[in-house]
Amino acid sequence: MRRREFITLLGGTAATWPLTARAQQGERMRRIGVLMNLAEDDPESQARMSGFVQALQQLGWTDGRNVRIEIRWAAADPERFRKYATELITPAPDVLLAGAGSSVTALQQVTRAVPIVFVNTPDPVGAGLVASLARPGGNATGFTVFEYGMTAKWLELLKQIAPKVMRVVVLRDPSLSANIGQLAAIQAVAPSLGVELTPIDVRDAGEIERGVSDFARRANGGLIAPASPFQGVHRELIITLAARHRLPAVYPFRYMVTGGGLMSYGTNLVDQFRQAATYVDRILKGGKPADLPVQTPTKYELVINLKTAKTLGLEVPPTLLARADEVIE
Repeated sequence: MRRREFITLLGGTAATWPLTARAQQGERMRRIGVLMNLAEDDPESQARMSGFVQALQQLGWTDGRNVRIEIRWAAADPERFRKYATELITPAPDVLLAGAGSSVTALQQVTRAVPIVFVNTPDPVGAGLVASLARPGGNATGFTVFEYGMTAKWLELLKQIAPKVMRVVVLRDPSLSANIGQLAAIQAVAPSLGVELTPIDVRDAGEIERGVSDFARRANGGLIAPASPFQGVHRELIITLAARHRLPAVYPFRYMVTGGGLMSYGTNLVDQFRQAATYVDRILKGGKPADLPVQTPTKYELVINLKTAKTLGLEVPPTLLARADEVIE
C-alpha cells in the first residue's frame, strides 16, 4: 500500500474535504514518509500508526489537509527495507519516520539530507546512526527503545517467575547487530543466576520451530525472545511454541503478552510513536535533527499474563505481581 488514510479509521472528516477547499486555505501540503518494520495487517502496526496520527492531529497536522503520509510496510524483510526506503525518498518528503533501527539504516543508505525521526531503535550511537545522544549531528534523531544493560532484567524476571528454569534458549536474529548487545547483557548475569544459555540463530519460521523444539527435549527450560523486527513478525509462532513445549518465556513488549505470552518487560512502543509526532512537528516547523537530542526511555513496563502462568503451572510471587504495571487475568 502506498498511502493509507488513517484519519478515516480514526473517525476524522478532514480526509473527505474537497481538494479545492484545501487549496483555498493556502496551506502547503507537507510530506511525511513512514517505513514500518512490521506488516500492514498487523494490529500492532495499526496501533502504532494510529497513535502517531492522533498525536500529529493534536499538533495541528491532518493527513489529507496539510500533510500527506506515505507508508511502507517492510514486514522484517531486508529487501523490502531497501526497496521501500528508495520509494519513500522519490516524492521528496519533508521528514521521514523510521519504525525501527532497521528502518533507519535503510533510509540513511539512500539519504543523508532528509530529516529522519526514529523510534524503537537500540544503541543509535553504536550503530552509527547518530554522533551522540545529546548532539545527533546528522539527519537523524529520535527515541531509543532501551539500553542493553536493561535486557539482563529479562533473565532475572524469568528466574523469579519460574525458579526451576536452569536452561534458557535465546532467539537471535543473526542479521541484527543489536541482538549481539542484548545477548551480551543476558550472558553477563547468567552465571550468577545458575542458568545455562543456548543462543540459536533464527532466519525463518522453520528455524524457529526446529530450534525451539530441539531445545525443549530437555527439562527445566525457558525462553527469551530479544527485540527485533523478525521476532515481532513471528511472535505468534514463538508464543505458540513456548506454550506447546511448556517453556516459561519473557518478551520485550506488552503486545506479546496480550497475545498469550507469559511476561514482558520493555518500552511502550505506541507511546513512542506518539512522542515521535512531537519531533516530526518540530522538524516541519523548521527544526533540525542535529539539534534535537535523542530521547531514552524513562519507564519500562512489566506485564504478566496470569492465565498463561496458570497453564504453565506457575505461581507468580506476590512481590512480582506488586511490581507489575499490568496483570492480564
